[in-house]
Amino acid sequence: MKDLDHLKLPRAGETSSRFTKEQALAAQKFHQTLPGYSVTRLVELPALAKELGVKDIFVKDEASRFGLNSFKGLGGSYCLFHLLSEKYGWSGKVESFAQLKDQIASLEEKPKIISATDGNHGRGLAWICHLLGLRCEILMPAGSSEERQENIRKLGADCRRTDGNYDETVHEAERFALEDDWLLVQDTALPGFEKVAQFIMHGYLTMALETVEQLKGKCPTHIFLQAGVGSMAGAMCGFFASLYGPDVPVISIVEPKTADCVYRTAEKDDGKLHNAAGSLETIMAGLSCGEPCSVGWKEIRAAASHYFRIEESVAADGVRVLSSPLENDPRVLSGESGAAGFGTAFELLFHKAQYQEEISSLGLNSESVLLFFNTEGVTDRKNFLKIVWEGAFAEKV
Repeated sequence: MKDLDHLKLPRAGETSSRFTKEQALAAQKFHQTLPGYSVTRLVELPALAKELGVKDIFVKDEASRFGLNSFKGLGGSYCLFHLLSEKYGWSGKVESFAQLKDQIASLEEKPKIISATDGNHGRGLAWICHLLGLRCEILMPAGSSEERQENIRKLGADCRRTDGNYDETVHEAERFALEDDWLLVQDTALPGFEKVAQFIMHGYLTMALETVEQLKGKCPTHIFLQAGVGSMAGAMCGFFASLYGPDVPVISIVEPKTADCVYRTAEKDDGKLHNAAGSLETIMAGLSCGEPCSVGWKEIRAAASHYFRIEESVAADGVRVLSSPLENDPRVLSGESGAAGFGTAFELLFHKAQYQEEISSLGLNSESVLLFFNTEGVTDRKNFLKIVWEGAFAEKV
């Protein structure tokens, strides 16, 4: 029995012009002014590539980004920069973190920031609010990791759990923002907040731009992107499609089976968004989302051609393999969400006999160059040790 479902859907048209190299350069220019900015590493895994029968494997490792253990600080910081510049008429006057902080300090009444999170986005937002001296309220769904919640609180944010799942928590944050005049920083692209999601997605482009620069002219043939609401995946789809044009790599979108809103939307392919149902419970907490981002989906539909929904065991294997390198390959410490895309490719290539149809459909062969984004490090140490030391989630659950 296979540990994943696969759907092939030919690309539909062209991506928008909203996620180009020019927008990536603008985002990077701002991020370079932030305290603690440095380019995260691009890891090459030649020994693993040889073992799996492909030409090369690259992993963009976001575990060290701003000391936050994920890439999410890129989106929240850039979005807040734009939202505040628009709200107070600072556009064109404020171009750096220092200038933004000075302008905020001069306000008699400072804005209040709110968001919902499974962990990483809220931590990134709490971090930038702490640096800017802004009050921040973060809501987390029921059952969220205590470690992730505590990491948010350590940055000075008020953080509480709700009684609902992720999507219900997002809507609670939305109601709070509308009723009490807080700024909502959310990438779900709720009605009336689409621009907010787009600003967050623009922030993610710094990660893509760094990757291209680090590849030094090498072009990936395949990119695997994990998706929650699809904002990161959408931003990457838009960027790489714009950059490579007709030579865009084969892009695959990966989700948990229990939170498969992008897969369902692709499966229906009727021009509408389709939500995942139920508790959305998964070890891939950052992907536990039931409502796709409309802005992200447009880019995904135009650039991606393969969709996967995976069992917990696939992500867990990804965590284990990245943390246990072959020969002289570097070690990559990843969380369950960060390893989902990598785990999917590993599942296919390590169990070739079981996945001949999928491998053929993807065009994976000895000349393939695979690119992955490890979007988080170890954000829940207890669960990481269960997976790596105790072999948790080795079977379907």
